[in-house]
Amino acid sequence: MTPTHPQMSFKIHGMDCAEEVAVLKRAVGPVVGGEDRLGFDILNGKMAVTRGPVSAEAVVRAVAATGMRAEVWQGDEPISDQARFWQRLGRVVLTGVSGLCSLAGFLSHVWIAGNVQAALGSEGMGLAHEVPLVAKAFYTLGILAGAWYVLPKAWYAARRLRPDMNLLMTVAVLGAAAIGEWFEAAVVAFLFAVSLTLESWSVGRARRAIAALMDLTPTLARVRRQDGGEEEVRPEQVAVGTAYLVRPGEKLPLDGRVLRGTSDVNQAPITGESVPVAKQPGDAVFAGTINGNGALEVECTKPVQDTTLARIIRMVGEAQSRRSPSEQWVEKFARVYTPFVMCVSLAVLLVPPLLFGGTWSEWLYRSMVLLVIACPCALVISTPVSIVAALAAAARNGVLVKGGVYVEAPARLEAIAFDKTGTLTQGRPSVVEVVPLNGHSESELLERAAAMEVHSDHPLATAIVAYAKDRGVPIVPAEDFQIIQGKGATARVHGKQFWLGSHRYLEERGQETEEVHQRLEAMSAAGRTVVALGNEEHVCGFIGLADAVRPTAKATLEALRSVGVRHLVMLTGDNHGTAQAIARETGVDEVHAELLPEDKVTRMEALVAKYGNVAMVGDGVNDAPALGRATVGVAMGAAGSDAAIQTADIALMSDDLSKLPWLVRHARRTLAVVRQNIAFSLAVKGVFVALTFVGYTSLWAAIAADMGASLLVIFNGLRLLNQKSGAAEVVGNADHVCHGVSGDSLRGSPQRPLIQRGGR
Repeated sequence: MTPTHPQMSFKIHGMDCAEEVAVLKRAVGPVVGGEDRLGFDILNGKMAVTRGPVSAEAVVRAVAATGMRAEVWQGDEPISDQARFWQRLGRVVLTGVSGLCSLAGFLSHVWIAGNVQAALGSEGMGLAHEVPLVAKAFYTLGILAGAWYVLPKAWYAARRLRPDMNLLMTVAVLGAAAIGEWFEAAVVAFLFAVSLTLESWSVGRARRAIAALMDLTPTLARVRRQDGGEEEVRPEQVAVGTAYLVRPGEKLPLDGRVLRGTSDVNQAPITGESVPVAKQPGDAVFAGTINGNGALEVECTKPVQDTTLARIIRMVGEAQSRRSPSEQWVEKFARVYTPFVMCVSLAVLLVPPLLFGGTWSEWLYRSMVLLVIACPCALVISTPVSIVAALAAAARNGVLVKGGVYVEAPARLEAIAFDKTGTLTQGRPSVVEVVPLNGHSESELLERAAAMEVHSDHPLATAIVAYAKDRGVPIVPAEDFQIIQGKGATARVHGKQFWLGSHRYLEERGQETEEVHQRLEAMSAAGRTVVALGNEEHVCGFIGLADAVRPTAKATLEALRSVGVRHLVMLTGDNHGTAQAIARETGVDEVHAELLPEDKVTRMEALVAKYGNVAMVGDGVNDAPALGRATVGVAMGAAGSDAAIQTADIALMSDDLSKLPWLVRHARRTLAVVRQNIAFSLAVKGVFVALTFVGYTSLWAAIAADMGASLLVIFNGLRLLNQKSGAAEVVGNADHVCHGVSGDSLRGSPQRPLIQRGGR
């Protein structure tokens, strides 16, 4: 007997959605002492058992009874690309086999019977025309392949007397085959397999997103030994308090505190700041961030499993496992519809022969007709077709939507939260103000700054050099160029010594006058990042840089209000001053600044609790947990990180914010079509159920009605393919033109770039 453990983890094969989680809770909960002792990570197919002394074998047996398979978790490494072929592609292969065998069965029947009408069974769907043995063989293979993953779950539902959609589909398929409707049985099995495969595929993409997040952390850390030497070890082996070294350009392996050295660290993967942040002894640093030009010695402050990045990874998994309102509605519908149909069909079989002397064969036939017509074939077809059409229309308009739930979700949005850097802003600094002082001209200031900055690849330096080139300022050579780590640089230009750097460096040089101080404070308060330039005698001037607001941001927010979005929020890791400046420019209703990823999740949960349906729009890894926690997560696809795009439910592939109002309208149109299709399908079923009771229908009529309803709802759903975002408008100003604004009557406002403050 395997010894008991206070906590165990299991890999669950076949757990792809919240429906399986509910089944596992019912089956495993009593074994371990309650559902509260179970934890689930759908992204990685993981189930944790906590606090209950239970054997691993008992848990494995309980899971096996549900039709799924469990094995003890062997490690936390992702298995997406290293998994066995069958684990990765089993559903796709079986679904393909189901479709091909169903088609082969139909074609063989057509070939043997000599016409399509006989294969369709227009006079009885197999009752009037005997299905050939070879066609039956193909149909049987198609049914088995399509229902391979469904049958164990249906058996579990039958044993537990908890009918679900798996059981209903299984009974309908077997019933149709039993009365000779082989084609109908095979088609239903294939369609259901397609829907399950698409669901499994979407979870697989989320699993790959987790792998992308984990790739941010280096696999080795360079630690300082007691004898002063260096040694490379895995981050898991580094204890809290151990000093490790980070060379220029390397990623930090662990969270920590700088002991020695100064450098600019790119924290965009964690905090979302668009410019590197100056680090000096005593400052905190995060795992997954990228060191600049200086070497750092860092003291580890957290073990690898508790770093900020590790918490992001865990939060993404937890957020993705929460059930959407649509999923909850489907579960409630299945809870009522499935047992109702089963009971009515059983009543049709038993009541007339037992109470009224009816013929058993006749009422068996009618009960099978009822099962076939009640089988949600039109529903199974209509909703996916509508969703696929909506997805295709969205893709044509530069919007990647990752499933039906996320097509519908924007229709109900009450609030939207935006990240700042790279979302409301363009995510890169640009020069917006040049302030010459003490008799110097703007061109002189740019010439000397560009001469020094051309030697640096810092984002601010790149922006200054690009601005100088755009203004026709020549890039002259600089002599004796030296970088002052974390502060700035010095060089000789035209034979005279100049320096360039941050406000802090200016203070250290002792050249800050009251006038200079007030001017710098005013520029910083306006959201500028300021680069000062001077010589040995005085300050020559300032260059102010800003992260430009997207030209369509303000107009997009106004359009979102016009389509009924009540509240617009900005969540950013940047400082309060910059956040408020951007908020005034774009017109958001509420601002929360200086947030770490877990803070964004907390704010998102508060918004969801208050408004119910809330979207999050972001572009960075640091936005991934909040994107997952939102009702619908929207990523900026062109410039966004892979992790954000994979985690989000929707990606704006052209980074065009003006697609958001169109997306809300598109979602409402889609939801209306889906509701029309569901109502029509159920109405047709209701009519034929009533006719079945009174004996005025037949199997072929039921099938014809079901197929007719299916075709009608398909055509209705395909209307969504014609949805377009409207005629493009041009929004911009004399210096910048942005195209692609949708026909949502967006009107651009003059671009006033703003920036976050940051160290250099």
